Amino acid sequence: MTSNIIPFNPLDKKNLGASVAEAMLAGKTHPLGDLPEFKGAGIYAIYYSGDFSPYREIAKRNRDSKSAPIYVGKAVPAGARKGGSTFSAAVGKSLFKRLSEHAESVRSVSNLNIEDFSCRFLVVDDIWIPLGESLLIARYSPVWNSFVDGFGNHDPGSGRYNGMRPRWDVLHPGRGWAAKCKERPESPEDIAGDVITYLQNATFPTSDRFIVSED
Repeated sequence: MTSNIIPFNPLDKKNLGASVAEAMLAGKTHPLGDLPEFKGAGIYAIYYSGDFSPYREIAKRNRDSKSAPIYVGKAVPAGARKGGSTFSAAVGKSLFKRLSEHAESVRSVSNLNIEDFSCRFLVVDDIWIPLGESLLIARYSPVWNSFVDGFGNHDPGSGRYNGMRPRWDVLHPGRGWAAKCKERPESPEDIAGDVITYLQNATFPTSDRFIVSED
């Protein structure tokens, strides 16, 4: 009986996306609150290593080696194309601006310290940004992506505060616009307890290598 073995294709878009994610993870870490200004768009991971007790499981993994992102995100260039196959130059400062916005969110709250946050990022052509981000989120299930939502939210603007306050802002109060949103039924203690349970049951990858299965 002949096995139906699918040959490895290094140019498959999933394998190319995995190489982008691995390149980001292989990069150096920078203090989130003290980034040098740079140009380009791309993907990033944010790491926490402080003493906020609900995050103990990830903090202890990030003190020696940054291996457990608390958040993964992307920044696309202004006017990024919706399709096509040509490559764009690294113009603008969308990635730097996005990381700076995150730093301001951390600084605005009382129970987090910006000095406890670091990041990795990769400037990459915008055609690979969504795939690289999705692979990183699927691999690490960062708590601020998958469980405590809202860290990456923007001020919805005047007249649009009827939505529920993000869970992130309940656990980490301080952003002025979030205080104008409707209160959630959960208390900070409720969410903190859920985070502890979530992280205690999480499986943390032991390698930054990606294995992409064929469909």
